[in-house]
Amino acid sequence: MHIIWMIIIGFVAGVIAKWVLPGKNPGGIITTTLLGIAGAVVMTFLGRLVGWYQEGETGGFIASIIGAILVLAAYHYYLKKKGT
Repeated sequence: MHIIWMIIIGFVAGVIAKWVLPGKNPGGIITTTLLGIAGAVVMTFLGRLVGWYQEGETGGFIASIIGAILVLAAYHYYLKKKGT
């Protein structure tokens, strides 16, 4: 059941991140879901580095959205730097 919730939260976080950062975004339901899940992983890692989360804790929904926005912003930066 945990994996299903992770997929649902990842999808919603990815959709919100794409809504906040419009532009040329990678498309598709699977890509959006992976974007949200990657955002959760990024924010969990950063939260542990800063001391917000202890070992075994994960980032919440808002942290997943912020992480997905960061991942999408990095993607936009990469495309801009690449010149495409």
